[in-house]
Amino acid sequence: MNDMLQIQGVKKHYNIHKPNEIRVLNGVDLTVKKGEVVALVAPSGAGKSTLLHIAGLLDSANGGTVHINGTDVTGLDDHARTAMRRAQVGFIYQFHHLLPEFSALENIVLPQLANGVPQADAEARALKLLTSVGVEARADHRPAAMSGGEQQRVAFCRALANQPALLLADEPTGNLDPATSDRVFEALMKVARDEGLAALIATHNMELAGKMDRVLRLDNGVLVEA
Repeated sequence: MNDMLQIQGVKKHYNIHKPNEIRVLNGVDLTVKKGEVVALVAPSGAGKSTLLHIAGLLDSANGGTVHINGTDVTGLDDHARTAMRRAQVGFIYQFHHLLPEFSALENIVLPQLANGVPQADAEARALKLLTSVGVEARADHRPAAMSGGEQQRVAFCRALANQPALLLADEPTGNLDPATSDRVFEALMKVARDEGLAALIATHNMELAGKMDRVLRLDNGVLVEA
């Protein structure tokens, strides 16, 4: 199965059947393949985050279907959606949201333990991921002792901890300086290629978007090639 994410005819409207109905997504079709990194661009408020939340099972659509790694996840109950997210989906946001009382290594180990990975294996993968983005020296540091760029690289590693099939990122380099942004992006591309990860990345950075495999623009609630 090469299609890690398949979205067909997805619609999202708010205040349905009311005079102030808001139509955000009007029949989105999207496929992201194994090892592919796709940029999602649009002005603020156009629905990028809404689409990412639906793709990652954090929100439900009003119509259409979503498949992740070959599984139709459209009608799953809350318990099954949570299990699917934990096993198949990684998230990165503009703000790192690391747990402040835990070290960088522990922030990456914890989601693996929740997924049943033995402690030693979880620590080994966490250190490998930290090394891949150049922050292995910060493994024992808590977030407050790290720079913003270091914290975001740890968040990137945490998103990859459980070897997800699908990575969803919402402005993941928006708070980083250009050099750090480039390093995080290069690491993301390498992991996507090495592990066969499919990635959908929402960004305002057109230079960054241009380095990805494809660029899609959300225009009036539908996706078009940019």
